[in-house]
Amino acid sequence: MPSGSLAIDADGLTKRFGSATVVDGVDLAVPRGSVYGFLGPNGAGKTTTMRMLTTLTRPTAGTASIDGAPITDRDAVRDRIGYLPETPPVFDELTGLEQLQYVARLRDVPGETAAERIDYWLERFDLADDAGKRIGDYSKGMTQKIGLVGALVHEPAVIFLDEPTSGLDPRAARTVIDAIAEMAAAGHTVFLSTHILPVVEELADVVGVLADGYLVAEGPPDELTAQLEQGGDSTLEDVFLAVTTDHGSRARQV
Repeated sequence: MPSGSLAIDADGLTKRFGSATVVDGVDLAVPRGSVYGFLGPNGAGKTTTMRMLTTLTRPTAGTASIDGAPITDRDAVRDRIGYLPETPPVFDELTGLEQLQYVARLRDVPGETAAERIDYWLERFDLADDAGKRIGDYSKGMTQKIGLVGALVHEPAVIFLDEPTSGLDPRAARTVIDAIAEMAAAGHTVFLSTHILPVVEELADVVGVLADGYLVAEGPPDELTAQLEQGGDSTLEDVFLAVTTDHGSRARQV
């Protein structure tokens, strides 16, 4: 695939901490306007990979670019991305509205445009009535939604989401899932890491599975499930369990 059509392009991305290799030679080619489901057990290296792609952690080896900008150029990459880590980066002493206004200013979103977008997302995520309350008084789910709006308010080309439905009730989770689908349909690229496999099955165009720092399986969800050859009833959970149980043998065959 031509590199110009890729939102995320990584070659041999590697991270070592001392003698421990946490991410080992990961290659990624994620097209623009797609949803990439990034799966793996705890400790597989998913967060480290996302931190490298978002310029928060420097790779030991390998290269990557985001929307055409090399990850060595932090300013260029940060202009192109939105990032929601598993723990949202919010200030407890600010109100929800103040937090989003602060993020919009950091992202150089013009005042009137920022106000329109913030109002839209607050209504969309059922936060309008609580926007004037301190984030320190929010529930986990409310804080999660504020963090997500902060990742979307500048309408970035590439959105990195780490467990975006964590702490959300089913109705709120559905709103988030629908929003991700709409962002991708509008041409944004979403790099989605979650343990909630039905969400990945619904949204992802391509799934990558990381185990012990290696990308051990990758492909469209239906192709991965078909390759297990279990009578046509395989699920993404079956794939996940198969390739992470013994990534040295079975994973290389899927």
